[in-house]
Amino acid sequence: MIENLIQNLIAISLGTMLFFSFVIAPVIFKVLDAKNAGKFVRKIFPHYYLINLVILSIAVFLLVCISSINLNFYITLTIAILFSFLLFILMPLINKFKDSKKEKQFKYSHTLSVIINFIQIIGLVYLVF
Repeated sequence: MIENLIQNLIAISLGTMLFFSFVIAPVIFKVLDAKNAGKFVRKIFPHYYLINLVILSIAVFLLVCISSINLNFYITLTIAILFSFLLFILMPLINKFKDSKKEKQFKYSHTLSVIINFIQIIGLVYLVF
């Protein structure tokens, strides 16, 4: 039963990521002008990262509770840690670079966040299937 809960939490995180990446984010920039899109993204991304961090942290906790310390545990833990990195370190840097008009650093850090997001999706797909 706990194994099913863990699998569902991982699937929820994957679904959230896919929906956000391929539906929400593109629509934001189609519907809103650049200024308002930027404001909206700054407000919603912390929630996106935090929700996934919480979901996967619960999954990690449950994996520890059932003593399932294996490859799936380490993948889940790594993805959760990456969400922490994105939320608490990289996202503030991205915002700082954008605010100070450091376009090269902004593009590099934003690209890094996209790459990390893609790696996380690949890891979650592996875990779900």
